[in-house]
Amino acid sequence: MTALHFGLEEEVFITEPDKPTLQSLYYLARLLWHDPGYYYTHTACNFNRGKDLRWGLMSGIEISTGIFADPTELVADLRHRRQELAAVCPGLIVPVGHLFDQVTPTNICGMHIHASGFPDRERAYRNLVYFLPLLALLVINSPVAGGRRYGQSYRWAEAFAIGPLRADRLYRFQDLIESKRLGTLEIRVFDPVWDLERIHLLLACLQAILEAETDYPGDVATYNRLRRQVAREGYIRELQPVYRELARLLPVPEECFRQTPADAMGAIWAGEGTLAAYTALDNAYRGGRLQPRPLQPMPVRWPLMLAGFCGYYIPRMPYSIKKVLSEW
Repeated sequence: MTALHFGLEEEVFITEPDKPTLQSLYYLARLLWHDPGYYYTHTACNFNRGKDLRWGLMSGIEISTGIFADPTELVADLRHRRQELAAVCPGLIVPVGHLFDQVTPTNICGMHIHASGFPDRERAYRNLVYFLPLLALLVINSPVAGGRRYGQSYRWAEAFAIGPLRADRLYRFQDLIESKRLGTLEIRVFDPVWDLERIHLLLACLQAILEAETDYPGDVATYNRLRRQVAREGYIRELQPVYRELARLLPVPEECFRQTPADAMGAIWAGEGTLAAYTALDNAYRGGRLQPRPLQPMPVRWPLMLAGFCGYYIPRMPYSIKKVLSEW
């Protein structure tokens, strides 16, 4: 039996209707008090910074899974966590890397995957570096910024919280790190995506790559050269030999990399607009189809914001401070 284990942190926006508000804290408070033993350490909230504050204070929220050796069990846990969030949240749950009508490099959401239990840490790191530009396309999902089509992922190319790989693997704001707090390899490059089947496929690919006894030529300079190009253009010719190597480990259809979630979202946005795209994402996240639906009124109430601040942010402050200190 493999010693590999995975955990997943999923960040999403809750928009009401077109941008996040501090009411998101109220939904986190409801989750926290529904199951304090789990959600005290398995949720988080994010805020805008600097010039991006002109769009509001609130950014995305985070829910994380347990730790699993079997990707199927991890995805089942993620599905359950999504259902619990959906049950307490009447706002639009929007799993994208960056909101469509803004240009805000600090207002982003990601999907971070932690991996541990590999016998050879150096091989694991190099092999991930080799395959990551390709694997990112399975879930790449940040196609629009400032009301214009950016490409495949504005977040991957432009966001502050990730970036090119460095010699210091403990430095937090890069695409792949060694987590100082958890001791895992933390893959930070991935965008959030509604499609659980694609997430399952991604985990299966990661498992196959990390279990492989082959040393792949993962080169930091090559990765850093490719990342922005792939974020703009998608499945470029230089990734085809990487795909062929992956297909030897796991039979993955090449179409999964040619046709990305960003392409699907970009088409809905181009045809029906931003709010329609957000309602489609909310539908799909809640277990339905990627299809727009009529938008219901979404009142934002100060009492709920205050209740969220008092019922979530303040009780979790000691843990949040401890977490930040351990990560740095």
